[in-house]
Amino acid sequence: MKAQNCTFGVVFYLKKQKTTAQGTTPIYARVTVNGKRTEISIKRSVAVSGWDAKKGLAKGSRQETAELNRFLDRFKAKIIDAYQELVLSGNTVDGTVIRERVTGASKSEPTLGGLMEYHNNEQGSKLAHGTMKNYYTTQSYIKCFLKEKYRRTDMALSELSYTFISDFEHYLRTYKPKDHHRPLNNNGIMKHIERLRKMVNMAVTMDWLAKDPFAKFRKHFDKVERESLTKQELAKLEKKRFRVERLQQVLDMFVFSCYTGLAYIDLAELTPDNIITGIDGNLWIFTSRAKTDTSVRIPLLPKARELMEKYSDDPRAVSNGTVFPVISNQRMNGYLKEIAEICEINKDLTFHIARHTFATTVTLSNGVPIESVSKMLGHTSIRTTQIYAKVVESKLSEDMGRLQERMASGS
Repeated sequence: MKAQNCTFGVVFYLKKQKTTAQGTTPIYARVTVNGKRTEISIKRSVAVSGWDAKKGLAKGSRQETAELNRFLDRFKAKIIDAYQELVLSGNTVDGTVIRERVTGASKSEPTLGGLMEYHNNEQGSKLAHGTMKNYYTTQSYIKCFLKEKYRRTDMALSELSYTFISDFEHYLRTYKPKDHHRPLNNNGIMKHIERLRKMVNMAVTMDWLAKDPFAKFRKHFDKVERESLTKQELAKLEKKRFRVERLQQVLDMFVFSCYTGLAYIDLAELTPDNIITGIDGNLWIFTSRAKTDTSVRIPLLPKARELMEKYSDDPRAVSNGTVFPVISNQRMNGYLKEIAEICEINKDLTFHIARHTFATTVTLSNGVPIESVSKMLGHTSIRTTQIYAKVVESKLSEDMGRLQERMASGS
């Protein structure tokens, strides 16, 4: 139908035959061109009781209602703009063409869901399994947030805003787990925000998003004390012997990590091929951190070498082609809690504490320069290693104390 002969109208209505079990009904736009109707799903829902059929708007004073009505106004404006573009161009004005222009059916607009899927496919082979697992958890929270806040399963990237990020943060802070998990703490929430930001940065880089919604957002992490074992606690574990084979194996792997700084995944993937004779004629670990793919070189201390040799003929280790008969991280941490209780170590013992113990009790406290420790830990920035600076300060205090004693005795 040519524009000069056209009549045009837009109304919003509820498609009640599609009311869900939860009592929400999808909202549709009805575009009428010269008496011919075309339906457009706006991907929004509302309770029937919350809808003003005469005005074609949601009713009520809640913030969600105001946001929905603003969205309806913008959606209607897009329909009118599409209609006017057709009129001005002299093209045939048709409801189907308007719908395609408004919904982007002819040229799909990037969505948040599409971005997350793209990220998974693009980064899945580059990032460590544990890191990807964290991204999947973040994406699960985002999907739940979309359903609860916006009553939809996806949204266009162009709809992302500072408000969306702020509301997502609030959602995470008030989220009540339905299983045995504990509520998220501030740093856990910031990690989810951080992962969302990395995905959004990817969209900005690829020109899927014209404006960065994170431009004014500031994340804030609480300072956390990195727990590690004292020299006395480490010595207690080294001397302990268990009759239960699995407990002893877990303890040995934990102590090995205390003397090498290897994270669980790096220990799990450690093979005899990673043990190389270094330039000093001694054995070294030559490997790459699974988390960051950073090259790591660690001289084997006598205690670590002794533990490694203990398992050189272990059937499971030999079968797996690994240095140790490793079990899952979850089971490992379960056994470590049992070990801590038996050894009367009042700390929440996890495998990662071994890495912290290497950084503090084993190296920095014994005068190893922080630059060397950073290299052995595989940190990509020395700032990451500086979280252990309190140990350096403690060592400086001890050294200066001894200096004062020497000066006093010589005076």
